[in-house]
Amino acid sequence: MSDTAIAASQPWYRALNRAQWNTLVASHLGWLFDGYETYAVFLTVGVALRELLDSSQFAQIPVYAGTIVALTLLGWGVGGLIGGVLADYLGRKRTMMLAILAYSLVTGLSAFAWDWLSFALLRFLVGVAIGSEWVTGASIVSELWPDRVRGRGVALMQCGLGLGFFLASLIWAYVGGMGPNAWRYMFLLGVLPALLTLWVRRTIPESALWERVNDRRRAAVERKRSGAVLHEQEQALARFTLLDLFHEREPRRHALIAFMMSLATTFGFWGISTWVPQYVGAIAASTGLTAPTWAGFAGMAFNAGAVAGYVAFGFLADIWGRRPITMLYFLGALALVPVLFLGTQDLALLLFAAAALGWFATGQYSWMPAWLPELFPTHIRATAAGFVFNAPRFIACVGPLISGKLIATFGGYSQAALAIAAVYILGLGAAPFLPETRGKPLPA
Repeated sequence: MSDTAIAASQPWYRALNRAQWNTLVASHLGWLFDGYETYAVFLTVGVALRELLDSSQFAQIPVYAGTIVALTLLGWGVGGLIGGVLADYLGRKRTMMLAILAYSLVTGLSAFAWDWLSFALLRFLVGVAIGSEWVTGASIVSELWPDRVRGRGVALMQCGLGLGFFLASLIWAYVGGMGPNAWRYMFLLGVLPALLTLWVRRTIPESALWERVNDRRRAAVERKRSGAVLHEQEQALARFTLLDLFHEREPRRHALIAFMMSLATTFGFWGISTWVPQYVGAIAASTGLTAPTWAGFAGMAFNAGAVAGYVAFGFLADIWGRRPITMLYFLGALALVPVLFLGTQDLALLLFAAAALGWFATGQYSWMPAWLPELFPTHIRATAAGFVFNAPRFIACVGPLISGKLIATFGGYSQAALAIAAVYILGLGAAPFLPETRGKPLPA
């Protein structure tokens, strides 16, 4: 029996070596701490602004809070583009370490903000570092894990974000009562992930695929500097990665189609998901129950569904393919928005619907680490993934603003959510135009 047949006959997790598991753990933890840093802002920004603003400005706290969140997302987008390029030039492992170290240190510095502007600037820088980390994890797990289980690996990495949200909520439940400086303690704790870089340096390898391509890239650049005539492949290697992504027809086509799908995923998440707790809380309040309590229940249900959806996507996509499962998740999100916002006023059913929507609307993010690395060659893989995952954030950051305006216009959440949910049709329409890549080797 061949090695391939033996590997296929045993449980998938036994075919993995220690380096592959360590790489997943490092990437998962990096993304988990990203989730912590992101959600810590949502949890603490109101409390922080009450200390950082003059009392005469308290009425404008929602405006300042919205600005800080928007700047965090803007930094995330910028960092994702930069991180993708760096990962293609400096290596996956080194860029991951730099990103984790950067967001840990800048998060810690956020605890020492002296006014709202310094806080906003530091959160922008945290966003830059957070955006850089995802693309390195997605690339290195994809390049080290076996072809037939690659989707499971990146999905297990992706679920770290949802677990990070839970971690931040859990810590805030204890830290939040520690007085007016409690928000500063949350960000000081954010320094701890920096210790992860020591473990990463010792225990995970650099991607051998990237190392081989990097050697060829250096040789091509040297030949170009010497005045030699480069053949087509050498020209691609010597070209700046972001320019090369759009130079050839096939990578450009894949990037633009995937961009539309990513826009649907990201715009839908920020335009709908952020209102789920408030909607359920409002329904609870109309029946005489405590709105914040039920909003918290809805947030937990939604995030629990999201974590399950992240992981399930990878397993399903390894069995049935990237394209059909991605389309299923888009269709599920499109169908469940009216179920949640129009289907029932029963609170128990609303929590179930919130969990189901979290599964499809947030869990669908796993299509990106599962599918994107399989569409692009190694020398531009991280650049391409970084562009597709992060560039839509420059548009999607207006999602909460648009949905807020729609809520005010329609006089409630339901019609606004249905209007925003139409964006999932864009994802459904674009997905069939990408090639199916399940179980195939990564493009060289």
